[in-house]
Amino acid sequence: MTTSAQPSVVASVHGLRKSYGPADNQVVALDGVDLEIERGRFTAIMGPSGSGKSTLMHIMAGLDQATAGRVRLGDQDITDLDDGQLTILRRRRVGFVFQAFNLVPTLDVAGNIALPFELDGRRPTADEKAWNETLISSLGLGDRLTHRPHELSGGQQQRVAIARALGTRPDLVFADEPTGNLDSRTGREVLALLADASASYGQSIAMVTHDPIAASYADRIIFLADGRVVEEMARSSAEAIGSFMLNMERAA
Repeated sequence: MTTSAQPSVVASVHGLRKSYGPADNQVVALDGVDLEIERGRFTAIMGPSGSGKSTLMHIMAGLDQATAGRVRLGDQDITDLDDGQLTILRRRRVGFVFQAFNLVPTLDVAGNIALPFELDGRRPTADEKAWNETLISSLGLGDRLTHRPHELSGGQQQRVAIARALGTRPDLVFADEPTGNLDSRTGREVLALLADASASYGQSIAMVTHDPIAASYADRIIFLADGRVVEEMARSSAEAIGSFMLNMERAA
C-alpha cells in the first residue's frame, strides 16, 4: 500500500513571541505561536484587527525580529540573522505583494519587474528570463511594459507587483491585504492569479487578510486571535469563513 507524501515545509515558527514596550507596560503581539507553512500551497492568515497577523508575517519575512522563539525559512534558521543578512535573504528568497502596490513611480513596468535582479546586482539567467516572459504574458502585461505606474489601473499595478514578486522564483511570497485597494471584481481577478500561481507553478504563498472572500481562494486558512493560533481549516466558502470570524469576534 502506498501513502501520499506529506507536503514539505517552506517556513515555520516555533514558540514565537513578540512584545513591545517596557516590562511593566508590555504589549504582547504574538504569544507562543507554532506554525508551519506548506510548500507549494496558498495559505491565508486571518484574524481581527490586533490579532497579530501582520506582525507574524513581518517576522516570517525577515522584516522584524522576534522577542523569543525560532523562525525558519526552508532549511535555514533565520532568527539570529543580522540586518545585512536579512536584506539578502529577502532579496533572494522572499517575494512581497502589498496592498499599496509599492511600485517605483519613476520606473516603467519592465523596470519594476526587473527591480529584484537590479537590487541583487545581477542579470537574470536564461531560465529566469523565460520565466519572467511567461509571467508577463500570463498576467496580460505584454503591451504595458513601457508604461509607468501612474498610467496603469489599480489592477494592472497589482499584476506588476505580482510579476515582480514571482520573478526570482522565491521560496515564499507574502501578500499583505493584496486586494485592499481594489474594487471587488479586480480583487477577485488578482486572487485568482495568486491561486493559479500556487496551483499551476507550485508557488508557496502566505496571504494576510481580514476578508473572508479573499481567504476562500486559499488552500488553508489559519485563524489568529490575541496573538495565538486558535483554529485552522481547509479550503472553505467565504460564508463558512465569515461565520467562523463572526463567532470569534463575539467570543472575544
